[in-house]
Amino acid sequence: MINVKNGNNPLFALGCLLQGVKMLTHPALRHYLLIPLLINTVLYTGLFILGYHTVSALIDQFMPHWLSWLNWLLWPLFFISFVVIGFFSFTLIANLIAAPFYSKLSAKTLELISQQAPTRAELTWRQTISGEWHRLGYLSKRTLPLLILFIIPGLNLFAPVLWGLFAAWGLAMEYMGYPLEDRGLAFTEQKQFMQQTRLGMLSFGGMVGLGLSLPLVNLLIGQAAVIGATIYIYRLEADRN
Repeated sequence: MINVKNGNNPLFALGCLLQGVKMLTHPALRHYLLIPLLINTVLYTGLFILGYHTVSALIDQFMPHWLSWLNWLLWPLFFISFVVIGFFSFTLIANLIAAPFYSKLSAKTLELISQQAPTRAELTWRQTISGEWHRLGYLSKRTLPLLILFIIPGLNLFAPVLWGLFAAWGLAMEYMGYPLEDRGLAFTEQKQFMQQTRLGMLSFGGMVGLGLSLPLVNLLIGQAAVIGATIYIYRLEADRN
């Protein structure tokens, strides 16, 4: 059983994430970090190159020469768009591809911090991918209504705040899913746990989101989040015991 009381403490959640960052250098975990790092590098580099050439072509095609001085404004907007698109699309795609490796990373982290051999059978790739699809489906159904808020006068003033909260919640759901699945919790049970630890989840997901918005940091923050989420769940179980 998991003790959810301490889970609502933002400092507790952030402390677990920071511990996850520190464990990135653990020799026993290096093998589990390489493939997700490669996936993130390829996807984010591909997105940047594609976005750069697309925006450059659009500016050359539609921007009159006498307005070329506006380029200084358009390029920063491109980089902001890059962060947003990469955050909400490529991050989810990367997680879907890397899900089996994240699951193994979570299991190995638990073995290290508990100093005990695994007591449950390792999840199959099919089970891991199935869990990831459940999370993607949940998030996808709520993305479009939130995007529509940006074009509704009045409501668009609150849209960035709501979008930020939703992003934090979605990221927490993504990375907490691996240790929770490893304990046999179905997706419905995972949502119930997150609702009981809402403040901790938003704090954890918000900090992960900040890391994803930073170049180079975004290549490893996902792995740190998986490790941190595993530590978070383990420590709540230890408090219960």
